[in-house]
Amino acid sequence: MMAPAILAIDQGTTRTKALVFDAEARCLAQAASEVPLTYPQPGWVEQNPYDLLESVIANARAALQSAGEVSLLACGLANQGETVVVWHRRSGQPLYNAISWQDRRTDLLCEQLRREGAERLIRERTGLPLDPYFSATKIRWILDNVPGARELAARGELLAGTTDAWLMWCLLGEHRTDETTASRTMLYNPRLRDWDEEILALLEIPRSILPEIQPSCSLFGTISAEHFGHPLPLTASLVDQQAALFGQACYAPNDVKVTYGTGAFILLNAGQTLPTSHHGLLPTVAWSRGEEIVYALDGGIYVAGAAIQWLRDIGLVHSPEETLELALSVPDSGGVFFVPALAGLAAPYWDSYARGTIIGLTRGTTRAHLVRATLEGIAFSTRDVLQAMVQDTGRPIRSLKVDGGASANSFLMQALADITGVEVHIAAVQETTALGAAFLAGIGAGLWHDERETARLWREAKVYRPRGNGSIEALYRRWFNAVERARGWAAIA
Repeated sequence: MMAPAILAIDQGTTRTKALVFDAEARCLAQAASEVPLTYPQPGWVEQNPYDLLESVIANARAALQSAGEVSLLACGLANQGETVVVWHRRSGQPLYNAISWQDRRTDLLCEQLRREGAERLIRERTGLPLDPYFSATKIRWILDNVPGARELAARGELLAGTTDAWLMWCLLGEHRTDETTASRTMLYNPRLRDWDEEILALLEIPRSILPEIQPSCSLFGTISAEHFGHPLPLTASLVDQQAALFGQACYAPNDVKVTYGTGAFILLNAGQTLPTSHHGLLPTVAWSRGEEIVYALDGGIYVAGAAIQWLRDIGLVHSPEETLELALSVPDSGGVFFVPALAGLAAPYWDSYARGTIIGLTRGTTRAHLVRATLEGIAFSTRDVLQAMVQDTGRPIRSLKVDGGASANSFLMQALADITGVEVHIAAVQETTALGAAFLAGIGAGLWHDERETARLWREAKVYRPRGNGSIEALYRRWFNAVERARGWAAIA
């Protein structure tokens, strides 16, 4: 009898991964490839929707072939979140490139809406701040700027959605999304668990082009055999960071995970009551199953691993691995602070005009100091979000579960423990986004009964404990000064 298995697809910003997990959450096979990004203008970030689709199909086929003889029960899909695609209903042809969550082209539109008094209504209805990060203004931009788009939408000839909706349309023939992804669009009303009609009218987005919303753990349809080699039910779909929260077994209120990828994404399980934030965090859906819904507080940092990539791109290091050796080669950062606001500041500041700032340079500054300041800047940025979470919940955070590429950097992880003052637990399975999609899909397919079963499958690789350091608070105060110098820079005439 063949062993049961789940296929998990993690379609991320820069890479698509497909992994096959068995009933013990062991990875039997995996495949991955990079997905290109293009930058047509400063602040614009796009992807070819067909690149996303083809990468999903190619990696799924490769992983399934490598897994050998297994009884494949279902597939789980994790998506980028706020990235959007608009396409023709009949042909499936994209009307325009996918506009990435990183894209800032709608800054001026958001400013206009803010001047018109729309921000309060948007926050009241969706729980989100008015910001180009979310999907809504990207869809509006396509409808306003691609010739003929509004007319096509009015005639019912266009569909729009986040990348999960695009992939499901292509793979399943269904126009659907889940509640976690809908909650990232700035169009979803979490109290109604549906699109908000007044926000749609305000932003001039026809409801008819949007996908049907359903629980994260539910049957979305069946992937056609022509794509993966045989038909496969899709029983889970959710945003990648929410998938990582589930994969990290953060099932109790106040559990926190941090995923370090292009950015850093910090989610706190807020339980089954919709949270509010007064400190720059985002209330969001963590996952849903049937009538049950779990919420989270989300604090995203736009640039984390991307700051390390930037060091490589400008020739300061040859590889991300080199940052460890360089950071350890100096006793401190030599008074240098690097605020990695290369794409503005997200939580808890929400300043799209902030820019990356390196301050404290002297003639004695070396590239080792700059590298160390970069890693410490990622840790300081994480503490900013964690402090906002403590202020919003009124409860201390005792530990973090961490995953993602940068979690392999022992200097950064120890700096994170020291700067935040909490224990840092590294997951044994680094692909926790894929694991979370697999866990939820497996529950949907009956492989596991509930979260109590999947919690027992979570394993730890390493733990970093904070070391007593009396200078941390003074350094953190100086960090705030550096952040203030970074804020609003692009708005200065």
